Amino acid sequence: MVTVYDVPAEKLILKAAEKLKGNENIVPPEWAEYVRTGRHTEKAPVQDDWWFTRSASILRKLYIKGPMGTSRLAAEYGGYADRGAKPNRAVKGSRNIVRKCMIQLEAAGLLVSKEKQGRAISPAGQSLLDNAAKEVYDEMNA
Repeated sequence: MVTVYDVPAEKLILKAAEKLKGNENIVPPEWAEYVRTGRHTEKAPVQDDWWFTRSASILRKLYIKGPMGTSRLAAEYGGYADRGAKPNRAVKGSRNIVRKCMIQLEAAGLLVSKEKQGRAISPAGQSLLDNAAKEVYDEMNA
């Protein structure tokens, strides 16, 4: 059985993002085209469908790293902030983007809330990612 661990992350995330586009619960907010993804970035993402890619990436991270909350996930999407003459410092990404994505994924039934631990992947979310991994694996070995 092919799982998330057997295929490259980039291809899996793109395939899962395609599947999430068909879900009516996952919709980018109206501010998504203008917002930066953290204080370490200078501009907003240039891809039109970056919201679905981020949602798929969050789903994959929760599959691999277990239950997490918004703060720890925001740290996963952080980077280094340019502080001028001072040394660069690691900063977190946007918690608002992570929170909204997780709320939408939970409404779609792909995540479940765990008390005092954050959110974890549901059986439906695990099935979606495993099916996407199988498709990616078949494309790679065809």
